[in-house]
Amino acid sequence: MAKVKPFRGLRPPRDIVEQVASRPYDVLSSEEARIEAGDNEKSLYHIIKPEIDFTDGTGEHDAKVYDRAVENFKKFRERGWLVQDEKPMYYLYAQTMDGRTQYGYVVGASVDDYLNGRIKKHELTRREKEEDRMKHIRVTGANIEPVFLSFPDDEVLEQIIRDTAAKAPEYDFVSDDGIGHTLWLIDDEQQIASITERFAAMPYLYIADGHHRTAAAAHVGEERAQNDPHHTGDEEYNFLLAVCFPESHLKVMDYNRVVKDLNGLTDEEFLTRVGEHFDIEERDEEYRPEALHTFALYLSGKWYKLVAHADTYDDSDPIGVLDVKVSSDYILRDILGITDLRTDKRIDFVGGIRGLGELKRRVDSGEMRVALALHPVTMKQIMDIANTGNIMPPKATWFEPKLRSGLIIHLLD
Repeated sequence: MAKVKPFRGLRPPRDIVEQVASRPYDVLSSEEARIEAGDNEKSLYHIIKPEIDFTDGTGEHDAKVYDRAVENFKKFRERGWLVQDEKPMYYLYAQTMDGRTQYGYVVGASVDDYLNGRIKKHELTRREKEEDRMKHIRVTGANIEPVFLSFPDDEVLEQIIRDTAAKAPEYDFVSDDGIGHTLWLIDDEQQIASITERFAAMPYLYIADGHHRTAAAAHVGEERAQNDPHHTGDEEYNFLLAVCFPESHLKVMDYNRVVKDLNGLTDEEFLTRVGEHFDIEERDEEYRPEALHTFALYLSGKWYKLVAHADTYDDSDPIGVLDVKVSSDYILRDILGITDLRTDKRIDFVGGIRGLGELKRRVDSGEMRVALALHPVTMKQIMDIANTGNIMPPKATWFEPKLRSGLIIHLLD
């Protein structure tokens, strides 16, 4: 069973929510955050990227940066820019992008569920990235930013979404990037009980995005439990801040590759090698992969459609079916000599939100030599991989829109 609980959210008053809310800490650099925050002292960047308060070049892991996060978090509360709700509740958070809206429940998700594998992951995490977020959670005593979870569709929860969305929202605004953000309070005791009960009937929840934040929050909760002689399991530190979306609401975008060179090959030699495992068709215009096992290749001003041969994939295997594995094995590894996607400096990755035009631009500029676009994975594939205990190859999923930070914060005490 998946354990979730309502909580007393710490959040901005309605009239300043747009000033407080920000993009997640890990989608922009310190300099970009400094520019976005500008002279807005209410921006959440002063808490999640507090290096912006120091001179340019101050490291984000400097001890004084964490100290400043604590100072700023305290200031936000003292000045009434963040106020805690009087009673525990759930929240409904809607994001609208390109005319499509997805609805997620904001909940306290169980730390034990993550540690015991009931919150399933599909990516490996890096300890140094976990430790950064663990330090931030330790010093602030809060989950400042939510993690992004998904769950199998449930008609009772879908009906509560419909009923709640028909009411007046607490927040409703469009951020500078054009994404709509709407939030409702779910404080009806009967609905709260129904939500808790329906999640309890689910064997698993799934991390869609935010593996490092989830791991960090869970490990800090585990530390707190081990150091609390009066631990009961009901304390707030036993839960982490999560937004949980029904799987059918989510759209996974493509996550594409650009490579600096052809590993010593000419265009003709490279295409000949590619043709050993793919059918190649030159296209007159930009080509977007329209189905599983099709790829787009951009090289020397030309687009090509690639169709993988049947012996390159295994549709019965949760990993072997993935196009990210096919392309990694038969193009990046075997032809271009790239064996470690996490560390090789010759390769870079472009989220689908930037479009195929970004691939063309980076190759045409001379920065990169070749680009490869993939058909996006599906939520079903992600869940199948997580259910079998497998791990996705690196850089396989890109979710949009990203969760807005600062709408709700979860305190650990």
